[in-house]
This record gives sequence, structure tokens and C-alpha cells, in this order.
Amino acid sequence: MTMILERDRVFQLVRQDILTCELKPGEELREADLALRYGVSKTPVRDAMQKLEFEGLIEIEPRRGHRVRPVSMRDAEDILELRAVLECAVVTKIAKRAEPEELASLDALRACDGDTIRAFADYNRRFHATLAGMSGNRRLTEETVRVMEFYDRLAIVSLTLLSREGGFETPLADHNAIIDALQARNGRLAAKLVRDHVERSRAQIMRGLTRKPVVD
Repeated sequence: MTMILERDRVFQLVRQDILTCELKPGEELREADLALRYGVSKTPVRDAMQKLEFEGLIEIEPRRGHRVRPVSMRDAEDILELRAVLECAVVTKIAKRAEPEELASLDALRACDGDTIRAFADYNRRFHATLAGMSGNRRLTEETVRVMEFYDRLAIVSLTLLSREGGFETPLADHNAIIDALQARNGRLAAKLVRDHVERSRAQIMRGLTRKPVVD
């Protein structure tokens, strides 16, 4: 039981470090270095590598071992397309079923409590995870949260460009417009705003990714 818990813990730690770009796209991964990093033996690290390879976050390099999988332009497009589908479904359900107090609680997400890329990424994840949880559909929530985890890596890799172009006012304004639509129970408008929001994200992310050497 203890070994299973250790394996799960190491897997989650490595996964989180990849998704937040603490372990950067394209970075080589050596079992000995990771074991030292997380204070464990090589066994749980080796197990984590197998799971992460299955999840598509790392890949095997012939004669060199593992590396963090570089960001793929095609994968980025797929993630953004799926995100739009899932989040449109989320806001449509919220507009129909959310309790008044749930809708009122969204006011707490009208501002980002930081102006760094990492702070905004944390806020953005919290915003979209909160909406997903309000859908009332467990599987929809889980899939949306999972897609947003993968989206975070795209955002962190590319958001340097956004921070240079005047900060995060535009995505914050998008979030506030979505909240307004939901509090008015206008699901159709909320879905349109989500599509527009994701499309702006797509354009921004693709511009950022084309300037990065870690992109396949």
C-alpha cells in the first residue's frame, strides 16, 4: 500500500511539473535526477515515466532516454477545439440549472489576484474549473478540468507574448462578460462568448508557439 501511494505521489508531482512547465517541453528526463529531485528511489520514477508516456506528456528518445514531449501545433489546435466544445456545454448547463447563490458566487472570479504569467494561469484554471463544477455533470466536469490542465501548458509556453501586449485585460474582460451572461441565465450568449474567448486564445497561443523552439 505504501509503495502504491508513493508511486501515485511521484506520478502526480512529475505530471504537475510538466503541465506547469517546471519541466520544460523538450527537456531531457533522467531517472536518477528525478529521483533526487523528488527524494525517492528510481522505482516510482520509472513507474511515473510509463504512465506519463501513456498520457502523451513524455516520449522516448532513441539511445537517450525520456524527454518532456514538445508542444505540437496540431495537438494545440485539437486541445483548443475540444475545449470550446466542452465549455460551451458547461455554460449552457449552468444557465439552465445553477442556483442563484452559485451564480452570485462567480463575482469572486471577476478579478485576477496577480499580474504574473503564473498567477494568471492559476486564476484562469480556477475560473474554468469552477464553471465546470457548476455544470452538475461529473464526467463533463472531469473532462473539462483535464483539458484545461493540458491547455495550461500551452498557455504558460506562449503567454509571455500576451504579457508584453498589455497584460491580461482582454481575457479578464471575456471572463466578466461570460459571468454577466450566466447571471442573466442567457446560455446562448454565454456559449457564443466562450467560443469567441477560445478563438482569441487560439490566435494568441498560436502566435506565441510559432516563436518557441520547443514546438514540433
